Amino acid sequence: MEVKLERKDWIFFFLCFLLGIVAEEAFFRNQIGISYFVFIVAFYTLFFWRFRSFSFSHQRFGYLVLIAIWLLAASYYLYDTALFYGLNILVIPALVIFHLALITSPKKIEWSNLYFVIYALQRLIDGIRYSALFTKYAAKLTRRESSEKQNDVWKKVLIGVAISFPFLFIILNLLMSADTQFERLLNNIPGLFNFNGEYVFRLVIILIYTFGFFGFLQSLLQKNIHIIQKEGTPKPFGVDGIITLTVLLLLDLVYVLFVAVQFKYFFSGTLDEGYTYAEYARRGFFELLFVTLINLTVTTGVINLTKNVPGMLKTTIKFALTILVLSSGVLLISAFMRLTMYEDAYGFTLTRVLAHSFMIFLMVIFAYTLVKIWIERLSLFRFYFIAALIYYAGLNIVNIDRIVVDQNMARFETTGKIDIQYLNSLSATGIMGLMELYDKQPDVQGLETLLMQRKAEREYLRSKSWQSHNLARDRAYEMLGELDLYKNKGS
Repeated sequence: MEVKLERKDWIFFFLCFLLGIVAEEAFFRNQIGISYFVFIVAFYTLFFWRFRSFSFSHQRFGYLVLIAIWLLAASYYLYDTALFYGLNILVIPALVIFHLALITSPKKIEWSNLYFVIYALQRLIDGIRYSALFTKYAAKLTRRESSEKQNDVWKKVLIGVAISFPFLFIILNLLMSADTQFERLLNNIPGLFNFNGEYVFRLVIILIYTFGFFGFLQSLLQKNIHIIQKEGTPKPFGVDGIITLTVLLLLDLVYVLFVAVQFKYFFSGTLDEGYTYAEYARRGFFELLFVTLINLTVTTGVINLTKNVPGMLKTTIKFALTILVLSSGVLLISAFMRLTMYEDAYGFTLTRVLAHSFMIFLMVIFAYTLVKIWIERLSLFRFYFIAALIYYAGLNIVNIDRIVVDQNMARFETTGKIDIQYLNSLSATGIMGLMELYDKQPDVQGLETLLMQRKAEREYLRSKSWQSHNLARDRAYEMLGELDLYKNKGS
């Protein structure tokens, strides 16, 4: 890789330095809120300015990834879900790298295979290499422009400073003794140059961001990587059709027996003696979900590794796979119903609602996989990736905490049971739910005391800087300020 810089490249480097300052301010100053969205706006503004004359590829899918990135960044401002707060710190940068590598890649590269992952990682490595070469180039340029005469001047200046230092030390001490105002002035000077470790750390972070942005984006401008599967490449690994069919038939036999038991429990209304629905629901939920994931792995593996199985044997394998997928669907329904019964008995939590949504996602995946078994030209990875991207972005934008609160409120109206401590743990959205509950039923045990404590601590919810500005936290802060805890007592 060769580094040749023009005037516009130096301007771009300076803009990357400004973007590095924005990144440091957004992520290292206070709790992340609207600052993530501000950074994404600044980053893509700089990117599209730098690549304004670039011919992008894979634009249709690129727009989908870009929309997902912007939605995930906006969720830091809209909601206050702790789980996604941590996850998106890693997910958003990964999607940004994927998106930039995607739309700047050669059109011949297919993003839905393993080669594109290698391509994206290689681009990231190229960005690091470019930054290292740029540093070396800038240092060499600085040495070249500094003449020998200028070096002599600086040497003489340093000698003069060294000679004058003892005289200045004596004179300044005498003058400070003679005038207290002068002494106070000199004593204040060190405070102007008191650069502590915080400033050094911030500068290091800014420079890391600067060189990271500059190197990666500059490397993307160079279309010098072509990863195309060459002719003569060894054929993909395959498995024997008879062995595969034997394994599938044995699995199908086990699952058919298990499905028969599930129909007995859930559709006949009978359970083993000594078990309640809640106790039965607690048993085996995660085991069923894990088995379903194993089945999905087996199904996709067989689809990809039996492409060259001939004739009737291949058709029989397809029928066996169909039974496996349909059985997996029944397992998912069983797990879904178990979780529903468990929620009816013990209430709704973020984990349980996420598990529900994940099972619905798996049902969509299995439905597509069933179609893929019989229509071979379809791409599994392409659909899986797009479906997962839409699913994850959807979870971030629908406000899962709000769903948990609403479901628990509906359960309270039916059963009179609610876990106020759990709602309190859901941060801003949970606090707003508790206040809504107090308006409807102020006599819930411990609710008023909990809200009094939250009202006393309401300042912790207030955004103390622009970086931490968050819609949910600000709304909870306002509602706590307006809350009258004694209105229902007539005082």
